[in-house]
Amino acid sequence: MQGVEVLSASFSYHTKPFHVVAKEGLQTHYLLRLQTEGRCRTRIDGALVPVEPGDLMLYAPDMPYELHVEEEERGNGRAVASGDYFVFFRGAWADEWWKQKPRPVKMRVSLDEALVPLWRQMIAEHRRQSEQSAMLLDYLMRVVCLTVDRLCSEQRPMKGNAFLAYRMKNYIEERATTLFQLKDLARHCNVSVSRAVHLYKQFFGKSIIQYAQEVRLKVALERMLYTQTPLEVIAETSGFPSYTYFYRVFKKEFGVSPQQYRSERSGALET
Repeated sequence: MQGVEVLSASFSYHTKPFHVVAKEGLQTHYLLRLQTEGRCRTRIDGALVPVEPGDLMLYAPDMPYELHVEEEERGNGRAVASGDYFVFFRGAWADEWWKQKPRPVKMRVSLDEALVPLWRQMIAEHRRQSEQSAMLLDYLMRVVCLTVDRLCSEQRPMKGNAFLAYRMKNYIEERATTLFQLKDLARHCNVSVSRAVHLYKQFFGKSIIQYAQEVRLKVALERMLYTQTPLEVIAETSGFPSYTYFYRVFKKEFGVSPQQYRSERSGALET
């Protein structure tokens, strides 16, 4: 096996407690797992640590793997709600890639960068199960691995306004599915509301509300494509105040209704 074999690639959304303990590791394959919504916990260096939206986990075959998805406080009480992209893979190229340099078990990445679109393409190709798809998956997996390395090398400690701006961005990604208010974000970052609004727009070129809505739409899209959850429930649990509002925002963004989009895209993924 000279390249990379993708064994499984998908999006997982948990609404019930979920636990995995593999003390001897995954044995034969590597795992990349990107948390996109909600929280869970994993064990690193003997301690259980939180995994939040934007946390990417990397596991080699011989590394112990432990994951716990449990109830957490949500807007309407305690519930289980955790979403992630994952891919299991193996092969000679993967072995060489892993040996090249040490990598963290958990690293922070932006959910609006190139990694998520690549992952979605891998999922679509994996579902096709053709010879051509296997070749495409080989190259896509290499691109994902090299993209992870680039993101890792580009990470730098941030100070001052940049640190505050990205702290706000992380807060939005972690809480977009709840109806948080600007004052909550400002309090979390220890700045005034006006300061938070101005600083975020200065760094990212869009408002806090605009980005929160983008994240909510991405969460809704993932659930629409990869789960059978009713659209009304998706709207509510993705952070929209009502299905009517979600419908209006969705159609404005994509030009079709949520139902039409789900039907067309789900069919395309299955071909």
